[in-house]
Amino acid sequence: MMKKTILLLAILVTAVAGSYAQKGKVSSAQTLKDSGKLDKALEAINEAIDPNNEKAEKSIPWPRTWEVRGEIYHDIYKSKDENYKKLATDPLATSLESFKKAIELDTKGTGSNGVKINLTLLINDFTDQAVKGFNENDYELALKSFEQILDIQSMPLMQEDPPTVDTVIIFNAGLAAYNAENYDKAIKYYKEAAKYNYNEARTYELIAASYTNQQDTVNALAALQEGFEKYPESSSLLVQMINIYMNANKTDDAMKYLELAIEQDPENASFYFAKGALNDKLGNTDDAVTSYEKALELKDDYFDAYYNLGAIYYNKGVKQLDVANAVPTNQPDKYEEEKTKADKEFEKAIPYMEKASEVNPEDTYSLESLKQLYYRLKMMDKFDEVNKKLEDLK
Repeated sequence: MMKKTILLLAILVTAVAGSYAQKGKVSSAQTLKDSGKLDKALEAINEAIDPNNEKAEKSIPWPRTWEVRGEIYHDIYKSKDENYKKLATDPLATSLESFKKAIELDTKGTGSNGVKINLTLLINDFTDQAVKGFNENDYELALKSFEQILDIQSMPLMQEDPPTVDTVIIFNAGLAAYNAENYDKAIKYYKEAAKYNYNEARTYELIAASYTNQQDTVNALAALQEGFEKYPESSSLLVQMINIYMNANKTDDAMKYLELAIEQDPENASFYFAKGALNDKLGNTDDAVTSYEKALELKDDYFDAYYNLGAIYYNKGVKQLDVANAVPTNQPDKYEEEKTKADKEFEKAIPYMEKASEVNPEDTYSLESLKQLYYRLKMMDKFDEVNKKLEDLK
């Protein structure tokens, strides 16, 4: 009976020794990591998690094994040694995966404080990686990094009391997704940021822009209208709504929001210009002229307003010239009368086109228009002058 007891104890000691041998491998991996020998540390920890290694039976389900593995991969990311950097293709992701495994196995929460510290440090490096992605136009990397930060922050272990929401990271995830042209994710994260009023009206503009890039004007307008309800003082939301309505030929809606925009910001020249362009499009020429003139009162170097006013009178002259050309050849006096009316319209166009050319001397469209006007009105000195300018710009 005594012999059997001794034998049983011998078997038990052997089993415990095997368990501690593999846990010792984890300790060895940590020591190697701490001494900077990351290649050897990685070899040791891989042996401790190798399912084909019979001795790893006890270390694989041990939370500390995975915590050390996470620390090793984190150090690989931080290493300045290129040889160590080559040990992993995505060390931060592998580090995070390891810490999550440690949390899963640690049902009693005995190592939670250490893992929490490691995860906090990991957030800092994911942030650096995201910034690097932006700087190098690698928006997919930036997006992935921000999403990994959000993954960490959503873990129960990392929750604070009361819980906090990192709206900066959420918004930046949307921005990275937008730049990566992943508009579904951009909308997802921007909408989440909007729930917490982050960046206020600007976030709704970006939601709308994401929908617009998907050719979804219905949802783009819905986003803008939702944003405008929350931020009725936002002229930028109004402008986007107006542009969508104008592009969709919904002129009544466009005019309604334009009037509202002007009411909100009566000193904004661009709103009067937009109203002029809309009236111009609708054929309300007199109203268009009034709006363009108002825009110029507020902004005396408004190239587009000068150009469009010049174009209005130029086009009126062309139409009147068509009237003159339709006069029968046996009515020369009538022809001259109608042609004179056309010339008066052309004369009205000149000062606006000249001013447009003065504001933007390299704009060939205004110069070409002036060339035609000077020729029609037989102003040959000015014709030669503008012709030379055009030649010089070629």
